[in-house]
Amino acid sequence: MIPQELKFNESHEWVRQDGDTATIGITDYAQSEIQDIVFVELPDVGTNVNHKTEFGVIESVKAAFDLYAPVSGEVIEVNESLLDTPELVNESPYDEGWFLKIKMSDPTELDALLDADEYQTHIEGDNV
Repeated sequence: MIPQELKFNESHEWVRQDGDTATIGITDYAQSEIQDIVFVELPDVGTNVNHKTEFGVIESVKAAFDLYAPVSGEVIEVNESLLDTPELVNESPYDEGWFLKIKMSDPTELDALLDADEYQTHIEGDNV
């Protein structure tokens, strides 16, 4: 089930808004397509990321995939647990497997993202 409160990139990242803070991860669909995640590379706290540009890499036993920021802003927290336990992304993509938190510089960028129903339609005709 796709969480209704989230917004989504077409590249399968999700964002959860809390005021001017955005928590970012990848969707359950994406983690199931990628499968056994063995490594996550994330930016340092204080790094600025830009809407729809690469901010990190996720690796499985079969391939590596770039991660794209759904919104712009400054990284204020990274999920340090993923450094030692990257499989949390597979086990809990919407909760414990989040990647980073960003202080958004332009919250209106959320308007350009897909809502849960639009994302469901997107994945029905897509492959990662």
